Amino acid sequence: MHSFQKITSDIVELNPFEKIGKDWMLVTAGNEEKVNTMTASWGALGQMWGKDAAFIVIRQSRYTKEFIDREGKFSLNFLNEKHKTLMKFLGAVSGRHEDKIKEAGVEIAYHYGVPVVDQANFILICRVMSATLLKPEDFTDKEIDKAWYKDGDYHTLYIAEVTNIIAR
Repeated sequence: MHSFQKITSDIVELNPFEKIGKDWMLVTAGNEEKVNTMTASWGALGQMWGKDAAFIVIRQSRYTKEFIDREGKFSLNFLNEKHKTLMKFLGAVSGRHEDKIKEAGVEIAYHYGVPVVDQANFILICRVMSATLLKPEDFTDKEIDKAWYKDGDYHTLYIAEVTNIIAR
């Protein structure tokens, strides 16, 4: 297992457009008995309700959503470019019917009681503050529903407090 250091948000230099949208992240949730992780390229970081916050969206069909809803906590794990193939695999295969974490060779560690991906370089530990199902009637831009939700598998928007930041 790698060792991580706690850091504060005032020293973080991170471009969320690059890290989330281009490099991707792994959303990991669960407990000591069962964990799941998934690749995500949609989300945001900022301030909400006076707290450092992460905004993520998870489709209703995703197995990881069950873990987030049950535990109320998750981690956002940022890996470097050499792990892109691993991240593609974790985004394409469901952990519901197979142990994709083991199959991919992902090592899970626990920090602050939350599962994290040990191969990550930078990790946000998050506590859910709000969960809102996105519905077609909420979209003011009607093209969103046509373009992204033809199958009716809508996202839940999670707004989460970033409780801890750790890095190698």
